[in-house]
Amino acid sequence: MNTGTAPVIAGLLIFAAGALSLRLGVSVAIFEALLGLAAGNLGLRAADWMVYLAGFGGIVLTFLAGSEVDLKLLKNNFKAAGLLSLFSFLAPLAGGFIFCRYLAGWTVPASLVTGIALSETSLAVVYSVLTETGLAKTRTGKLLMACTFLTNTLTAIALSLVFLKPNLYTLLFLSVSGLFLVFAGRFSLGLIRHPALAGKVIEPEIKYIFFVLLAFIYLAELGASQAILPAFLFGLAMAKHFKAGRRTADIKNRLRTVSYAFITPFFFVVAGMQVSLPALWASAGLFLAIFAVKQASKFAGVYFLMNRYFPEGGMYSTLLMSTGLTFGVMAVLSGLKAGYLDQAQYSVLTGVLLASAVIPTFIAQKWFAPVEDEDLS
Repeated sequence: MNTGTAPVIAGLLIFAAGALSLRLGVSVAIFEALLGLAAGNLGLRAADWMVYLAGFGGIVLTFLAGSEVDLKLLKNNFKAAGLLSLFSFLAPLAGGFIFCRYLAGWTVPASLVTGIALSETSLAVVYSVLTETGLAKTRTGKLLMACTFLTNTLTAIALSLVFLKPNLYTLLFLSVSGLFLVFAGRFSLGLIRHPALAGKVIEPEIKYIFFVLLAFIYLAELGASQAILPAFLFGLAMAKHFKAGRRTADIKNRLRTVSYAFITPFFFVVAGMQVSLPALWASAGLFLAIFAVKQASKFAGVYFLMNRYFPEGGMYSTLLMSTGLTFGVMAVLSGLKAGYLDQAQYSVLTGVLLASAVIPTFIAQKWFAPVEDEDLS
């Protein structure tokens, strides 16, 4: 299929996903990924700009997720959330590595990449679902975001240790990102609350945030690293400022509207387009086995601790903690580029990650959605 038609078809997919979400009451991210999968296997190929926009959409979602974390709540529950997140990370890491190395017969590097890919909890999926369902402002939602953040911090560290190839630009990326984040709170608050910017239709505050995120991406690529962690920390630094008054809260709402209308859907659509159904069919048994390993190990690592420390909506939270996509796709793509994975292994793992983004989310929303009226905003 000609890539010239890709923008029109992608626009249709995004619109159709929104309509299906409203009709069936299920997260729009699920339909975006599924429709992307269908289109990709019918011959649609993403143009280069779509792939870049998809990457930017993942970073924007990560920033927005960071802006939803309640730092006070995280501080008060850090010991329990930290322990839960540690097992949420370690159980799938060990399960994925052991299965692929000793049962599937994969190489050590390929097995390690698999373990890292399975260890994450998708920030993009969790944030999208919590926002759409209105749970982002509840205690359950905020604790879930905090645990997701801590789990992914560990995944990001593991990903960096395996794939990081330090150079002078890596030092530049770390230095610039670190210095910016140290002063981001004070500087950004002064900018977004400046009287001269109030009510401007050109949305200078949103453009400032997008510029910072694009700069993170650029510096991270130079330094052979990833921009997700600084993007999340930037969102974390901005969280309290977005609650400082009606005007700053409106900025966040407008940012979310702009992002959800056009930018972030490409993350899920393009992710779905990357899955080859023929490759999955050829390795169906392996696909099902690795998917089962991810879900079983996440359940073992999360469910019992979740019920002990945060029993409200325990099964719902466990299912959402079992999702994967963002860091996982980055891990397997990096593994493919580095020669650790072959194309068949890449397709299987990408399919597993997409399935883990869709199936646990669907089950959680359909049968285990918590009823919680407490608003902590």
